[in-house]
Amino acid sequence: MKKTFSFDKELTVNRLGYGTMQLPGKGVWGPSTDPQNAIKVLTTVLDNGVDFIDTADAYGPLFANLYLKKALQQRPHTKVMVATKVGLTRQGPDKWTPNGRPEYLRQQVELNLFSLGLDQIDLLQLHRVDPAVPLAEQLGVLRDMQAEGKIKHIGLSQVSVQQLEEAQKIVPIVSVQNRYNLVDRADEDVLHYAEQHHLAFIPWFPLATGKLAADQRLQQIAAKYDVGPAQIALAWLLKTSEVVLPIPGTKSVVHALENLKAQEIELSEEELNDLNELK
Repeated sequence: MKKTFSFDKELTVNRLGYGTMQLPGKGVWGPSTDPQNAIKVLTTVLDNGVDFIDTADAYGPLFANLYLKKALQQRPHTKVMVATKVGLTRQGPDKWTPNGRPEYLRQQVELNLFSLGLDQIDLLQLHRVDPAVPLAEQLGVLRDMQAEGKIKHIGLSQVSVQQLEEAQKIVPIVSVQNRYNLVDRADEDVLHYAEQHHLAFIPWFPLATGKLAADQRLQQIAAKYDVGPAQIALAWLLKTSEVVLPIPGTKSVVHALENLKAQEIELSEEELNDLNELK
């Protein structure tokens, strides 16, 4: 199993990354109940080989970025690819409203740069396509900022194949971040498109194992590798396709280290087939 993915000649990352969404308060709103722990989780994954971190201005908003900024300051010599997102506004806990107006997206890119302490964003993804604004306008401003050197690569989040094809005519797209996991494979056509065009497929909500924890086959496979169901779900994602970059998030140092064990699990074809039947 290939453990790395290359975005270009300069940016190659380990496929198992980390997502910051769980670090802010309840409902992804407000600060963490333990900001120092949030930073410690980040430095822990960085110290253990994670070099692809996914975040967004909407997480907090901005709190996740600020924790990541502090973690990066504590690890100044660690090479890390940071992916962030713009395009969702927040009005309270668990409230998310798209805004794709070009002036808003430009403002948020600048806020991401500031809150992350970066001069350039490695991967800037449109968090959601705003149906009220032409896609060409939404991606056009990101293309402009790419030309200005503030963005290196551009990606999309939660889109269809048709939207991907439309976007590729406007600006080169290198990634797509859609909901996908062991029991939710509705966007498999998007994954296949990503494979065909060598786009990074970054599944959000990669650990939907709660209702599967009692499944006998999953328990047997987990017991064989001396891990939990979550790690098997991650190993399945890594085995599914070489363009898949899982970004499991957690606010626990222990869970973060447990998740990293998934990259050492080499599922057999029989185990893979058993897991494929769980959907």
